[in-house]
Amino acid sequence: MADSPFYNALRRHLSLGRSSFHTPGHKNAFLPKDLLSLDLTELPDTDSLYDACGPILEAEQNAAHLFGAKRTLFSSDGCTLCIQTMLHLACPEKGKVLCSRRIHRSAVNTMALLGLEPVWVKPQELLLYLQSPVQVNACYVTSPDYYGRVLDIPALAKACKEKGIPLLVDNAHGSHLAFTKPDLHPLHLGASMTADSVHKTLGVLTGGALLQIGDEQFLKNAKSAMALFGSTSPSYPIMASIDLTVKWLFEHPDAFGPVEGSIFKLKEKAASLSIPSIGDDPTRLTLDASSHGYSGEELAEFLRKNGVEPEMADSRYCVLIATPWNQPEDFERVEKALKLFSELPQKETLASNSDLPQLEELPPVVLPLREAVLSENHELPVEESVGAICAEAACPCPPGIPIVMPGELILPEAASLLKDYGFSTVKVL
Repeated sequence: MADSPFYNALRRHLSLGRSSFHTPGHKNAFLPKDLLSLDLTELPDTDSLYDACGPILEAEQNAAHLFGAKRTLFSSDGCTLCIQTMLHLACPEKGKVLCSRRIHRSAVNTMALLGLEPVWVKPQELLLYLQSPVQVNACYVTSPDYYGRVLDIPALAKACKEKGIPLLVDNAHGSHLAFTKPDLHPLHLGASMTADSVHKTLGVLTGGALLQIGDEQFLKNAKSAMALFGSTSPSYPIMASIDLTVKWLFEHPDAFGPVEGSIFKLKEKAASLSIPSIGDDPTRLTLDASSHGYSGEELAEFLRKNGVEPEMADSRYCVLIATPWNQPEDFERVEKALKLFSELPQKETLASNSDLPQLEELPPVVLPLREAVLSENHELPVEESVGAICAEAACPCPPGIPIVMPGELILPEAASLLKDYGFSTVKVL
């Protein structure tokens, strides 16, 4: 008889007893144990997600009230479904989308499927482009990013309004920012629509997300647009977990205050140990291990050995996500582990760049995105790919930001950066 390797692996991991500083935000401590018994379907008294007129509609209206949205739609297909819906509502008949290069590959794939033409710019160039006469149909950005850095959403929203286009925000890592001080949720700062991955930082089962609509022009066809892409078998336990979390947040509007305080103390402690941190999210700890000569991966492994499981790590940073369901002893473990880390023999300090390695200049686009994604492709060793056309978003994960986009020419600098991130092959046309 076959074993259950995946199930067993999950049980083994839980038995390690590490403090969870990763998604999902409920930390296996918030949701009721009977959710599996609620794994139902569309029945006369349980409503239907894409034709919601009963309890699901009421639950969505409660969420809209909580977040101050004109309309909020539930998704049990993750933030990807919200991104697909958002882009389709903004550009129903194709068009150009101004995109920050700091973008998740799900948005890249969505634009390919919808036949949209992305106009790639670096995050710091967005405002300059919006103030130029070049015409686009929408502006799409990610804020906050994986490291907790936020863009100047009010300035972007103002520029988009003056240009007469919607500002769309991938807010996957920022649904909780509606409850922090200051309030950094992009919907409240002027975004037209946001995609919120509520399972990441709120008490929701993995796969739970919300499409938040702040602009009335996108209300009419929102449900039918989501139905184009969503599964016809949405998860009722996931939707129930969203409903429960909305209720809890109404009852505990200041729940993130103590989390902010705990993270602030950890940032101060880390700084006193010469471990700097970055980011604007007051509930996220993004530690820079390079000052001690270590990589983010090495710091993450050290934390694991000391009972702390981080969210992600890369060549420089280690990211920890905290929510109201972390316990005081979790933060104590982090503080103790950082003290021990600071006592390790210091290696030669790594090069201190202001950011992760990135391209100086964006690669030239030589083929439309849709054509590049849907054409036949093959794999080449990275070192042999220079001069070829990229066929798939070459995306290190973490941090989930593509280096080369489909339809772009792979230049020597991009190939070198892919090698640095551990890529051995890349898909090309």
